[in-house]
Amino acid sequence: MSRTAATRSTAPLAERMRPRQLDEVVGQDHLLAPGAPLRTLLEAGRPPSMVFWGPPGVGKTTLARLVAQHVDAQFISLSAVLAGVKEIRETTAQALAALQGLTPRRTVLFVDEIHRFNKGQQDALLPYVEDGTVVLIGATTENPSFELNSALLSRLRVFVLRALDEPAIGLLLQRALVEPLRGLNEAASLLPERWLQRMAEAADGDGRRALILLETAVELWRAERSRDAGAEASDALLEKLLGRGFRRFDKQGENFYDQISALHKSVRGSDPDAALYWFARMLDGGVDAGYLARRLVRMAVEDIGLADPRAQALCLESWDSYERLGSPEGELALAQAVVYLAVAPKSNAVYTAYKAARALVDRTGSLEVPMAIRNAPTGLMKDLGYGDGYRYDHDEADAHASGQQFMPDALIGTEFYQPTPRGLEAKIGEKLARLRQGRRSG
Repeated sequence: MSRTAATRSTAPLAERMRPRQLDEVVGQDHLLAPGAPLRTLLEAGRPPSMVFWGPPGVGKTTLARLVAQHVDAQFISLSAVLAGVKEIRETTAQALAALQGLTPRRTVLFVDEIHRFNKGQQDALLPYVEDGTVVLIGATTENPSFELNSALLSRLRVFVLRALDEPAIGLLLQRALVEPLRGLNEAASLLPERWLQRMAEAADGDGRRALILLETAVELWRAERSRDAGAEASDALLEKLLGRGFRRFDKQGENFYDQISALHKSVRGSDPDAALYWFARMLDGGVDAGYLARRLVRMAVEDIGLADPRAQALCLESWDSYERLGSPEGELALAQAVVYLAVAPKSNAVYTAYKAARALVDRTGSLEVPMAIRNAPTGLMKDLGYGDGYRYDHDEADAHASGQQFMPDALIGTEFYQPTPRGLEAKIGEKLARLRQGRRSG
């Protein structure tokens, strides 16, 4: 057996099953179907420098290799975790030599986890991307607009790779079972169809994970059959292999912020079912429940406000219950708060009023406090008119001295808070209308 063949046979299944041409790539038709953007650029023979942004196991590295292959370019790979400016310079020198050789050849420089390059490393790439020495392809699981500096990002096309859906992963698994040279082939008849379905579900959009699960399942089942040739496929064996897989989640990355945004917007949109789903997804992904408790309090004051002041109190109480009970029992208290917030009447009137007040303070600076409501603890202050004309509200009918001025002179008539006609705030609005009318007429 040749060294190449031996290496191929001992390589992990996921490595052996890498697509060898663009048409073998699954799950990225939005980029590679006939007429799709990336396919069109490659068929024109003019691949731009680009970033592949997507979750793990969707084919970013494979696609970069296929781009180089499709345009007959030299392929050089760097890991942003290991490479520095020195490696970048050595690589670009190699690319320049290939471009200036007797048979000029372009170079595709692939940088895995490009978001880990610091500003200096990113800047070191700029001139070589700009003058065409290399076609840069970066791969990242993080949002490029957050992680790449604007100078480099402006020179790259961003292509978003999607998590693989279950049919796409099912196709990968079927190929791996029947492929005569690279796949498992003889194992095709060993595994029940329901096992493949469960592995597709457990992979959670990650093709690499799916192939690792398949390869391990086949080895486990072979071992089982070697002990008992008549044994039937046991679902217990599969569940032992799958364990409890966590969904895609990154406590510092894009998925984290997308999911907390989804939770908040589901609450704001009064959908308790969606809110519970995202709450459960984040807990499943390993988020700190205390963080979720803090965010629930924020939702209560931002999106419910005075339409239902009990919402804030309930969130604080559920947070306290969680602290006392811990996980998993305390999570039910937080779930109760999630549902309450979702079905509560909504108002952002206080939130909007507060932002408007802050903005006005920024614009108008240090306006004087009206004399009537200034504090007058000394005789001199009283002689200067501090507190003159102030009426003590509790001495008046309904505990309100109408017609007094509390705003600075330049801001008389300014109104920030506009209650909504929902929940308790509807009653607040009725009373506030009477109070404001009394100030105007006074």
